[in-house]
Amino acid sequence: MHTTQALLDSLVDHKLAINLADTAQKNAALAAMADQLEADTDQILAANAKDMLAAQGKISSVMQDRLLLTAERIKEMADGIRTLIALPDPVGLTLEETRLDNGLIIEKRSQPFGVIGMIYESRPNVTSDAAALAIKSGNAVILRGGKETFASAKAIVTALKAGLVAAGLPAEVIELVEDTSRQSALELMTAKGKLDLLVPRGGAGLIQAVVEQATVPVIETGTGICRVYVDKAADLEMAVRVVTNAKTSRPSVCNAAEVLLVHQDLAATFLPELEGALGGQVAFRADEKAASYLQFTQPVQAEDFDTEFLDYILVVKVVANADEAIAHIAQHSTGHSEAVVTADTATAERFTQQVDAAAVYVNASTRFTDGGQFGLDCELGISTQKMHARGPMGLREMTTYKYIIRGNGQIRQ
Repeated sequence: MHTTQALLDSLVDHKLAINLADTAQKNAALAAMADQLEADTDQILAANAKDMLAAQGKISSVMQDRLLLTAERIKEMADGIRTLIALPDPVGLTLEETRLDNGLIIEKRSQPFGVIGMIYESRPNVTSDAAALAIKSGNAVILRGGKETFASAKAIVTALKAGLVAAGLPAEVIELVEDTSRQSALELMTAKGKLDLLVPRGGAGLIQAVVEQATVPVIETGTGICRVYVDKAADLEMAVRVVTNAKTSRPSVCNAAEVLLVHQDLAATFLPELEGALGGQVAFRADEKAASYLQFTQPVQAEDFDTEFLDYILVVKVVANADEAIAHIAQHSTGHSEAVVTADTATAERFTQQVDAAAVYVNASTRFTDGGQFGLDCELGISTQKMHARGPMGLREMTTYKYIIRGNGQIRQ
């Protein structure tokens, strides 16, 4: 087994091969990686079956769905890689150019970070997405998944490495950490001088640990405690449809709604309609007012408003008006995605201006906060911070920039 430090050293030694690769080389590598991924479907499914067997009785059914791979999902992963081929190369772009009075030409040009790291949990598709984004953006990458997905990730990385070699690039620009203990995560967090950027993707505990302990640059992909506010001016049918989709289409992902805020003037009509539409699929945890309009509910606890359940659980609160909803969001928001359903344009405008989140929706489900849905195709994660990247992170967010200054002998007086 290769140690984490040995993998980091190898990445540093081989990074220039991908940092300096041209568009044609990177696209050829992506095509070969996608083809090999599909060619290795049987091996990947066998590895995933081991992970699924080990997960029985240890994680919830919705989390098992995140872990599960099928032939169709592997094809989707391969197709996701192929979509990157058609996208513009984010490296070597002239972002700005200025000519000074003294004749100096100053160019701001995009370039790869160098070596990036990814710490993530139970979604095997993140392995291929992160690797493909790294290759297209010219970065070497080290991946550290959770123990529950290790067999799947190893089989996926084996396929991706074979694709790189087939395209003439070194396999060592993609590495998978074999040690899934906390020690390996700490080694990545403190790999100053070797790792140029670290991105955690997972639950609140993982992200908090990385943010607090890392000495390398980190992009925080925050917890997704998303809310939907149903205003008094909401279209009832639309509100039921949006909330149902936001909560139930895939409750185990970060862009699923966890909290529902309902205007007091609409609550008596809307909440019974919603409960009927959900047909017992969702467990409600409601405040006293909301509970009076629902047949099956549990009392809400204070901590529920700050919990990412990733399950069929919805916290419900009745608010007096939009201002109370906005204030509640300000107090509890993780900065991920917040939505309002209303036909009142003034309320919608106030909500979008005052709610501070990476994605703010009007009359649409929070489930759209996704790189593919935003036209970015593969996504590294959803940033909830405000520096460098915010919201779904695609190719552009995988690069930094440098200044290139051209002169003809100028000196500073």
